[in-house]
Amino acid sequence: MKTPRLDKTVFPGFRVVALGGGTGLSALLRGLKEHVVRRSDQLPSPERPIVDLVAIVTVTDDGGSSGRLRRENRMLPPGDIRNCMVALSKDETLLARLFQYRFHAGRGLRGHNFGNLFLAALTHVTGDFAEAVRVSSKVLAIRGRIFPSTVSNVHLVATLTNGKRVKGETRISRSKLPIRRIELKPRRVRPIPRAIEAIQQADLILLGPGSLYTSVIPNLLIPEIARAILRSKAPRVYIANLMTQPGETTRYTLSDHLRAIQEHVPGHIIDAVVANRKPVSAKVARRYRAQNATPVLVDSDNVLKQKVCLLTGDLLEEHGFIRHNSARLAQLLLDEFLFSSRHC
Repeated sequence: MKTPRLDKTVFPGFRVVALGGGTGLSALLRGLKEHVVRRSDQLPSPERPIVDLVAIVTVTDDGGSSGRLRRENRMLPPGDIRNCMVALSKDETLLARLFQYRFHAGRGLRGHNFGNLFLAALTHVTGDFAEAVRVSSKVLAIRGRIFPSTVSNVHLVATLTNGKRVKGETRISRSKLPIRRIELKPRRVRPIPRAIEAIQQADLILLGPGSLYTSVIPNLLIPEIARAILRSKAPRVYIANLMTQPGETTRYTLSDHLRAIQEHVPGHIIDAVVANRKPVSAKVARRYRAQNATPVLVDSDNVLKQKVCLLTGDLLEEHGFIRHNSARLAQLLLDEFLFSSRHC
């Protein structure tokens, strides 16, 4: 770890905001969690410099358990938020495992996660999804705060390269044709004010990792969120995906990912990109290639042409499947964007 640029006796701590959804955001939060002060009365230190960690999570999921609860209970999809709560929980033991438990039998229960049902019940009890998330977060004793990007009932609509329009995150993810543009319906929705306050106070803003068109970009389609990020003086960092996603980003290079983000936002919203440089093993690469997914090519020259800083590191972890190494990713972000004054 690098020595912080501030004297330890007056070390103020840092505020970090991460936006996204799916397993990518959970992996990021799991690493950052270990650098959050443990108690509200504990002073920040170089080892635990984060005093406020906020996750802003997309709410456009319409598949699986989340989709069923959304349709049947007229509520926001809880799945991605549930995963973030578990990732930020004090320790991912019995209670966290309970929230992730999926019922495999039972009429009406089969396929549902306990955590999704818990959030659905709390939403009805409190009358407010955001309040249900807050109360659930207390139950899991999470190190951080979680906000849905909006409490409005929003859906994704994609325009494909052949001009066809596809509605719904699940259908968009299954599309075989490239995506030209993505939008929210309705377009003008309001975020939670506390989420905007968190962005305004942030010392570091992180986008991704996660599905480009269905996890990362949707948060930026909310005008107030995009404006708050554009106005921020904090480093705004995009964490690149390890692999392309069949249909959604087939054959996309890293610069293609960046270009897609910028095309959906009216302004230069990314200052730096963090990407993996460790090769994928031949065996795992073959298996992913059979599913039409390949490692995201880091085309450095084209990335730099987009006026962003590029950082690479050994961020790959393989356990039969590919994920970011949470600990190494979190440490790189701290060293380069919080403890360093040069920001790349």
